[in-house]
Formats: sequence, structure tokens, C-alpha cells
Amino acid sequence: MAYIGKTPVAGTFEKQDFTADGSTTTFTLNYTVGSSSAILVSVSGVLQEPETAYNIASGGTTIVFSAAPESGEDIFVIFLGVAFDAGSILGTGAITGQTELSALAADDDLLLIYDTSTTSLKKIQKSNIATTLAYSVNANLAGDGSTTGFTIGTSGRTQNDILVTVNGVVFHPSDDYTLSGTTLTFSTPPSASAEIRVRYLPI
Repeated sequence: MAYIGKTPVAGTFEKQDFTADGSTTTFTLNYTVGSSSAILVSVSGVLQEPETAYNIASGGTTIVFSAAPESGEDIFVIFLGVAFDAGSILGTGAITGQTELSALAADDDLLLIYDTSTTSLKKIQKSNIATTLAYSVNANLAGDGSTTGFTIGTSGRTQNDILVTVNGVVFHPSDDYTLSGTTLTFSTPPSASAEIRVRYLPI
């Protein structure tokens, strides 16, 4: 078959026929579609207008006519495109029989990502993923020679995921300090005018 313009590289349009009985308005589609405009619908040779003559329902799996086609009318649907559920690749559907990775991903393993700049799914090798680590520092605290308890600005932390220095010396969690909520407690009061810094490690 000849084409005006560029010849399609690949692809066919699927067709589905329905039997009208004069009362049924809802029919199940063979393919899931993303919108009513993703199909061409003909009733007795007359193209039907999306959103007016019919709508898509049940997550794109059924077509619902606004009025039941008359008994004996010839109805068919041409699928211009089908919905793609990326979640089905990771769950059940397009790829079956998969199991969850039970170990750390190897550097040459491939992962699926959604590229927002091109709005498309792409694959990327695990070794090419650069993790962005964010470090933040609590406002400087100062010792007075007697206070052991200090309030830090972030809750939800443990003593093991903060780095505490006093005058540049790194303190050891549990031995030198503990953390409960936002209260940092030293086992020994930092000396007067001692510079206390709390750095939050990435978690």
C-alpha cells in the first residue's frame, strides 16, 4: 500500500466489533485506552464524537454510549493508541514472573527511570546514578562551663546520624553525648565559650 508522506516504520491499528441490541450502552474494550480521543468509533458508518456520543469509563477499559445503539446497527472501534501503565512493568502485566531483587543492585544492573525532560521512560545503569547528599549545620552553640543540655533545630534524628564537634574536636556518640528528640545532652558540660557545632549526616 502506498502512502503520501513518510512510510510508517511499524504499527497497525486494531479493530473491535460490537453487537448492538437496542438497550446496551456499555461495552468492554479489548484494550485499555487513555482517553475517548484515542479511538475512532463508527455506528452504521457514522463516526461518533468523543465526549458527546460516547465516553470512556472503568479506567479506560469500557466505552459508554450516551444512547444505546439500535439493534442490528454495525458498531466498530479502531484503536489509535492504547494506554501504557508503567506500573505494570514492575508489578503484573507486561512483564510476568519477576521477583524482587534480594541483594544490592550491581553496578551493571539497569533501572527504569522517567525522564521529565523528554517525558519518556529510559533505562540507566546503576553505576551512572549519582546520589545527591545534603549536609546541613545547626546554628552554632556555645558552652558556658555548666550546661549539658542544648536544643538543636531538627527532630527525628538519632545520636548516630549527627556529627558533634566542640572546638573542632569530634565527640563520640553515647560516650560523650546523647540525643533525645531535639535535646542534645553532653556527659560533661562543654567549657565556657566552647564552640559547639552539630552537623546533620545524610539519612
